[in-house]
Amino acid sequence: MKIRKAVIPVAGKGTRFLPASKEIPKEMIPIINKPMIHYAVMEAIEAGIEEILFITSEGKGSIEHYFKRNNKLEKFLKERGKDDLFEQIKTIGSSIEIQTIRQDEQLGLGHAISYAEEFTTGETFCVILGDDLILAETPVCAQLMSISNQYNNNAVIGVMEVANQDTDKYGIVDGIFLEGKKTLKMKKMVEKPSPDKAPTNLATPGRYILTNKIFDCLREIPRGVGGEYQLTDAINLLAERQDVYAHIFIGDRFDTGSIKGYLNATVEFALRNSETRDMMEEIIKDKVERYKL
Repeated sequence: MKIRKAVIPVAGKGTRFLPASKEIPKEMIPIINKPMIHYAVMEAIEAGIEEILFITSEGKGSIEHYFKRNNKLEKFLKERGKDDLFEQIKTIGSSIEIQTIRQDEQLGLGHAISYAEEFTTGETFCVILGDDLILAETPVCAQLMSISNQYNNNAVIGVMEVANQDTDKYGIVDGIFLEGKKTLKMKKMVEKPSPDKAPTNLATPGRYILTNKIFDCLREIPRGVGGEYQLTDAINLLAERQDVYAHIFIGDRFDTGSIKGYLNATVEFALRNSETRDMMEEIIKDKVERYKL
C-alpha cells in the first residue's frame, strides 16, 4: 500500500528562539540558505509523499507562502539569467500539494494530529516533526514505510538508540525484537522515564507511520501530562488494539528545537554540503586559533 500523505505539526510557539520567533516562525529560521521546514518537506517528497498537511497557528503564514509559486521572483531570476536559482525557487513551489489547517489552541501533539483526520481520508499516513531533522541516504519516512508494508500496513514508530542516562529526555519504546534486531513489536511507549525505569534505550525522535485508527484512540484518551493530549497515550491505546511496530532507522538526527541543536545542525549541514564545506572549515579553524579552543 502506497502512503501518499504526511502531516507536519508547526503550531508551536518556538519560545526557545525568542525574540526571533516573535515575528518569524521558528520553522522558517534558516540552516544555511534554507529554512528548517524545507528539510522536513524534502524528506517527505523524497519518500514519495504527494500531499502534506501543515497544522499551523496564528502568525505562521510565511510557512505556507514559502511553498507557493512566486511568479515575480521567478520572472526576475529568469530575465537575469540566474537559471540555477530560478529552478530552485520554481521547484520549491511546485513539488508537492500542500494544505494547512489552523490549531487555535495548542493542547499537545495528540491534539494537533487529531486535526488531520479529514485530510487523511481513511489512509495510513506519515507524521514528521519539523524540529527533528534527519540526514539519511534513504529518507526515514521511506524506511518506516517499508517496514509498514512488510508488517501488514500497520503503524511504525521510528526510534534511535540513546545513551542510557538520556532516556528521561525522550519517549522510550518497549517491545519484543523480531528477526534482525532492528524492528520490534511494540508493547508500549513510556514518556521520559528515568534511566533506572526505562525499559530500553530506544527513543522516538519524531517520525511515525500511523493508521487511521489513531483518530479513534485520540478521541478516547484523557488529557495527560501538562493537561495536554499526548500522542504517546494514543499510540499505546492503538498498540492494545492492533500491532504497532518500532524500527531503528538509519540516519543522523539533529534536534533543532534547541539553540545547541540548531547550531550543531548548522555546522554539520555546512560541512556535508560541497558548496559550503570549505567555508565552514575555514571559519572553524579561524575560531579555534583566535579563541585558543
